[in-house]
Amino acid sequence: MSRGICPRVNSCGSFWILSAVIFAANVIDTDAYSCHEVRTAFQLRQVGPLHRVPETPGTDVDLLVCKHPGPSCCTRKMEESYQLAVKRETLHNIQSYSYELEHLISGHSDAFQDMFQYLLSFSQGHLSSLLEGTYSSLSRHTLPHVNQLFSSLSLYLRGANVSVEVSVHQFFNNLFPLVYTRVINPGIDGSMMMGNEMGDCLRMIRQDVNPFGRYPATMAQELAGALGAGRQLGLALEEGLEVMNATENLSMSKECVKGLVKMVYCSHCRGLTLIKPCVGYCLNVMRGCLASVSELDQPWRRYTSLLEQLTHAMAGHHSLELALLGVREHVNEALLYAQLHGPLITATVDKVCGLSTGEPTSMQPTSPEVTTSTVTSSSLPPSAAPSQPLPEQWLGQLAHLRREFLMYLQRYKSFFAALPEMLCEGENVVDDSMCWSGDEVVESYTGRVVGNGLHAQRQNPEVKVRSPNPTLAEVKERLERFNQETQETFPKLGQMDAWDELGSGETEESSTTDCDDEDGCQASGDGQDQTSHTEASSEGKPIERQPGGGSPRDNPSKPPSVKVIGGSASACWARPWSLALLLAAFCLQWTLF
Repeated sequence: MSRGICPRVNSCGSFWILSAVIFAANVIDTDAYSCHEVRTAFQLRQVGPLHRVPETPGTDVDLLVCKHPGPSCCTRKMEESYQLAVKRETLHNIQSYSYELEHLISGHSDAFQDMFQYLLSFSQGHLSSLLEGTYSSLSRHTLPHVNQLFSSLSLYLRGANVSVEVSVHQFFNNLFPLVYTRVINPGIDGSMMMGNEMGDCLRMIRQDVNPFGRYPATMAQELAGALGAGRQLGLALEEGLEVMNATENLSMSKECVKGLVKMVYCSHCRGLTLIKPCVGYCLNVMRGCLASVSELDQPWRRYTSLLEQLTHAMAGHHSLELALLGVREHVNEALLYAQLHGPLITATVDKVCGLSTGEPTSMQPTSPEVTTSTVTSSSLPPSAAPSQPLPEQWLGQLAHLRREFLMYLQRYKSFFAALPEMLCEGENVVDDSMCWSGDEVVESYTGRVVGNGLHAQRQNPEVKVRSPNPTLAEVKERLERFNQETQETFPKLGQMDAWDELGSGETEESSTTDCDDEDGCQASGDGQDQTSHTEASSEGKPIERQPGGGSPRDNPSKPPSVKVIGGSASACWARPWSLALLLAAFCLQWTLF
């Protein structure tokens, strides 16, 4: 990530000429010059109370930071104000660069959750239509259990401590007494059974009796896999926001603050209010101040890689869309299986839970070997056939959201390593001659420019780094632990195929760019301090939900609107082949009956 990536206005085209004039006109002479320019800068930059600035230079000023021989327009009180001001300004500059990344994460976190909740709502309506149309005797009584199932899935996707497998099996446990009394044996007094020990017995033995075949286990496995990736993605985005919050509220050491004051304000003490720091000098100061921030580079790179893989996991073998669309089919297959094996189920229940009344009336007795694989979609009642598939515009929105998120994420992989360089670009520094070196105005900075990280700061000539920042050390440890736990939970991340990559013609940006010693990409002659930078852009904007959007339940055929400022209009919809593949896979499930 090199200078110019996050562009700012640079008015330094002929700055060395202006600097020379200012330097010649403002060198302090107690007999001829006042501190007017210093007072003006002090006031304009809102450094502190103006009365702290003397009218004329002093000759016996006892300064702690901005020491130099000769008269000075600074006082000890001014140095105190400068320290407060420079901390405020530096944090503001850090926040101005991290704002974009923070809102990229938070905006997409909200958008992904909106998509998840819409999918859940659509899938719930999909299942309800099956129960209302084909199993009307069950519909009203199953409604609380359907609501509970999807409520649990929603909580799981939001990071709650909920088990998908337990929720699915609990749903089928509660479904079994209803199916047994209203579908397999409709002659039984269902209200009596549901209120006594018989209903409890049926719920307890459901997994042993296995009245629904393999379908509950298959449904639980598919949902756990697909929703697990979505849930972990949501947790990962929350973790990223925690990291950004810690860096935005960075505490600075005394050595750092002194270095910043010397770089930004000590030139003012000599009347040089417009001179800017040399690039290399600025890099040394910023890399010293942000040494602990730069230590986040490696775990952050691993974190962004996991974000990519989790996003791909939802689009590949563990597709969230197909798993939730399949809930209706799994429940329907389970109910058909129970009907086909009604006599066997009844006989088993009679032995374990007690007697039932009458012969099963749903189907003729069949052998246990007969399964619903012999039933085709053409033999189902009209209401049991597949309902309208998920709207294509919703699929386009979700595909675009994934693709756009991955595209912008590429630009921030090396954010923490490149942050010092971003703070030393544009109008903040001077590339050419006549710049401030911390002690005097020079043609170029001759000090060694060190690399990033704590180890490299041992040879930093401008800022002494005595120990790591404890807060950022904790943040680094937590991020590394999160990465490790994610990898352990999803050991096959990175091996899953993805339907939607970055898109035709869109290539992943290189994580490194060419840099030279002049820019301070590495210490002269020191290979271990070499630092690579990924290009960052100020074009990536946070996504916004359009106003006026109602609940997905209000119009289940319309997905939640997601507007991405700065996104490419040509990428607004998924590629036709991906939609066709999804719809073909959806239909294929029904041709297998």
